Amino acid sequence: MRMPLGKYPGVVITVAMIAGLLVWGFWPEPVVVDTVVAKRAPLAVTIDEDGRTRVMDRYEIRAPVDGVACRIQLEVGDAVSDGQVLFGITPLQSEVLDPRSRALAEARVAAAEAALASSRQNVEAARAKAAYQTAELARMEPLAEQGVISRAQLDQVRMESESADAALRAAEHAADVARYEVEAARSALAYSAAGEADEPVERVPVRSPVDGRVLKVLRECEGPVVMGDVLIEIGDPTRLEVEVDLLSADAVRVRPGTRVRFERWGGEAPLEGVVRTVEPVGFTKISALGVEEQRVLVICDFTSPPALWQRLGDGYRVEASFVIWEADDVLQVPAGSLFRRGGGARGGSGDDWALFAVVDGRAALRDVEVGQRTGLAAQILDGVQSGEVVIDHPSDEVADGGRVKVRQQRR
Repeated sequence: MRMPLGKYPGVVITVAMIAGLLVWGFWPEPVVVDTVVAKRAPLAVTIDEDGRTRVMDRYEIRAPVDGVACRIQLEVGDAVSDGQVLFGITPLQSEVLDPRSRALAEARVAAAEAALASSRQNVEAARAKAAYQTAELARMEPLAEQGVISRAQLDQVRMESESADAALRAAEHAADVARYEVEAARSALAYSAAGEADEPVERVPVRSPVDGRVLKVLRECEGPVVMGDVLIEIGDPTRLEVEVDLLSADAVRVRPGTRVRFERWGGEAPLEGVVRTVEPVGFTKISALGVEEQRVLVICDFTSPPALWQRLGDGYRVEASFVIWEADDVLQVPAGSLFRRGGGARGGSGDDWALFAVVDGRAALRDVEVGQRTGLAAQILDGVQSGEVVIDHPSDEVADGGRVKVRQQRR
């Protein structure tokens, strides 16, 4: 027997309320999303890396001789001119002779003096013989003209006279050598460090090869130096270039003439530059994570007016952005709004790009063709129109045709 519902209105109302609450509780709520408007704007694809400035022409001033360098009065940043004397180098002092060495040196002086006396006697003997042969030749020439002696005898006397003259000259040269040996032996005694020299010490001046400034002083105090030691570095800080080490995979995308922007260098506006050289040789560098990386040095020149970057110096840090591709009017969306359609609930082959557009409060799945991409934005070639609203960083809760609620929309 049926129970008349009209007799029990409270039961009806209660059942209706419970059913309504159940429907309301299990009714799917819209997914809260952040959106952004697809727009046309300039887009540039860049490779960003830290770099540092360096002086283009750097000169290392080295010691030209062994000696004692005087104290260097110059400081880093001091201006120098071409030909200016930077410092001087005095020759090393002679060693002090111990008693045995001094006795040997005195004996060498005595031996040299004896050899000089002997060579002088040889000169006198050679001179006497030469004079005799000259006189003999003078006596024989009239006799040869009269036919008293033969021509061969006269030639023999003439040859002996010339030989005597040559022997005299050789004896005189030997005497000169003996005299120089005496002077050398006496010098070993005269220039000992234990003695006092009256003559001023010779000093070798070291001059600047160019106009510029002192970049580094490797040694300030006076002391002995060896030929080839680097003492000062000089360069012109107004002539700067920028060196940036890129990953080899990025370096192959950079060519001479590529435009570069230098940011975060300390000035108010970015600086402009251009790539001059991509070095053909790479090197291995350990990253901060301990990973070996192959790096390549890229050398850049400033194209901005020098007045804008004259505050930079040697070894200053800059952030370089190499512009690989750019255009002024590009339809673009945030890179976070794109995803790969990799099967599953969203389907797709896994190689196609897609995004969600918002149409009448619901998510609409769109297959899009992507062109150039940066870390923040991507160029859209097909699939979305300018002005359409797309979901930024869609979660797994967003589905095609599902209701969405916009929490924040960016332009």
